[in-house]
Amino acid sequence: MKKINIVKETKDFEKAIQQGSFQKNKHYILYKRTTETGYYRFGISVGKKISNKAVVRNLLKRRLKSIIDNHKKLYQKNQDYIIIMKRSCLEASYQELETSFLEIMKKENKEGEFNERK
Repeated sequence: MKKINIVKETKDFEKAIQQGSFQKNKHYILYKRTTETGYYRFGISVGKKISNKAVVRNLLKRRLKSIIDNHKKLYQKNQDYIIIMKRSCLEASYQELETSFLEIMKKENKEGEFNERK
């Protein structure tokens, strides 16, 4: 994943979570927000509740980044995607994580809109 496609700032995470729409499934919570950047960006969050060890959290992030890189055609320009990983990711294999990610992205593309916040 290129640096230009990464959301790093806390304010961008907060805006996407507060103002954006969302989807969720067994392994992920996915927030989406429209931006003016001209390209898509991803932010990944793995909390300490999942694992207290940084090694495990970084492993999960590396797996998800690899999955994101393998499926670049699914993403829309001018979008920020924030992915929060759930505890169930610990026991899941790479293939399960990939299948779950593809499900949530195809669901988003099929419906066209995420669940709106009320």
